[in-house]
Parts: sequence; structure tokens; C-alpha cells
Amino acid sequence: MDQKKDRISTLNHFLEVSVESLLLKILNIARYIFIVMMIIYLGQCFISLGYKMVSFTLSQGALDFGSIKVILTDGLFILIVLAIVKTLFIQDGFDYAITFLEISFVVLVRKLILLETDPSDTMLLLVLGITSAMFFILIVYIHGLKHKWAREKRLEAEKDEKS
Repeated sequence: MDQKKDRISTLNHFLEVSVESLLLKILNIARYIFIVMMIIYLGQCFISLGYKMVSFTLSQGALDFGSIKVILTDGLFILIVLAIVKTLFIQDGFDYAITFLEISFVVLVRKLILLETDPSDTMLLLVLGITSAMFFILIVYIHGLKHKWAREKRLEAEKDEKS
């Protein structure tokens, strides 16, 4: 019976150490491939936005509202993609969650800016407005807490140095 337990323990140790390590390496490789793909996509977005700005300006001179709206839509979309790419480099879970909260805020604001206003959409506009306001308040509050925590750590470190 002891020999069976030793085999199971050895197999368990092998799975925990070797297989888990291998799977983690595969996930990291996939993560970096995804990051490179997103950076290439972000570059394409910048090129597309630049092309639209130049072509609209050359064809129209002073841009009309429709062209400005297309450029604004693309610009806000690029901000969202840029924020997502930035989050891929974040290691701290707390900062990762805050960054996605900020992305959600930008997405909601983008929706509010670009939503065609219709009297039947009043409730939708109200809900989106309240939600984006709550996100904004939460983001500002959390950033305030982070500054407070950093200040407290700095004061503790100064106290430790003095004693």
C-alpha cells in the first residue's frame, strides 16, 4: 500500500511541478503572441485614423459633422484598444481591475457621445449617464485611496528609517 501511495505522490508531484510549469509557459507564450497581435492591430488603427483625417481634409477642407463624427468614433475606439493593450502588461491584479474599470468608463462615454438621440432612448441615456457617473466617482475615489495608501507607506518608511 505504501508503494502505491508513493507512486501517486510522485505522479502528483510531477503533475504539479512539470506539467503546471509547461502549461504556464505555453500560456505566457500565447499571451505575448496576443500582445504582439494587438500592437500590430493598434498600429493599423492609427494608420486608418490618419488616412481618414487626411483624406477627409483633402476632399472637404473644413470637415463637416459626419466626418468629424467618424474621426471621433475612430479616435475613441483607438483609446479603448490602447487601454486594453496597456492592461496586458499589468501584473498587479488591483491595478488590472482599475484599468478595466477605466476602460468601461471610456466605453460608456463613447456610447453616450455617439448614440443617436431619440426620445424613446431617454431611459437608456439616463441609465448610461448614471452608470458612467458612478464609474467616474469610483475611479476618482480609488485613485484617492491609492494616493493615501502610498503616502501612508512613505510615512511608515520614514518612521522606520528614523528609528
